[in-house]
Amino acid sequence: MPWPLNIDPQQILLHWMNLAILAGGLYFLLYKPVKEFMAKREAYYKELDGQAQDKLARAEELKAEYQAKLDGAGEEIRQARARAQQSAQQSAQEQLDQAQEQANQIVAHAHVEAERVREQGLRDSQQELRRLAEEATRRLALRQDPFDQFLDLAEGGKRNESR
Repeated sequence: MPWPLNIDPQQILLHWMNLAILAGGLYFLLYKPVKEFMAKREAYYKELDGQAQDKLARAEELKAEYQAKLDGAGEEIRQARARAQQSAQQSAQEQLDQAQEQANQIVAHAHVEAERVREQGLRDSQQELRRLAEEATRRLALRQDPFDQFLDLAEGGKRNESR
């Protein structure tokens, strides 16, 4: 019995077998090696990705470590700056204290010197006043009338005699 539309079941079965042989051959010849190649490639890139992740994690650790060192260095710098400022302030205070002490010594010396100059001035002025008083009395004595001089001499003589 012929099949409708001129379909031969033996031909269909042969085509199916050819297709199965072709698919099996391609599977063993192409698909399996390509699949293994792809699996190896995927494993290789996963390994590279893992290494990159490890390197990135290590880099992050190093960055954190360096940042901690930087922060520590910054703190050390702040402490050194604070010590330097404190030292500078202490040095400035010592210099101010020395300057104040010198100023006090200069003022005390000036007071002593001023007192000495004042006393010397007083002595000089007293001597000058005595000298002026003696000269004034001498001049007054010279200006006196000769009769008054005679009387003064006469009184002086009596005084000398009475003594």
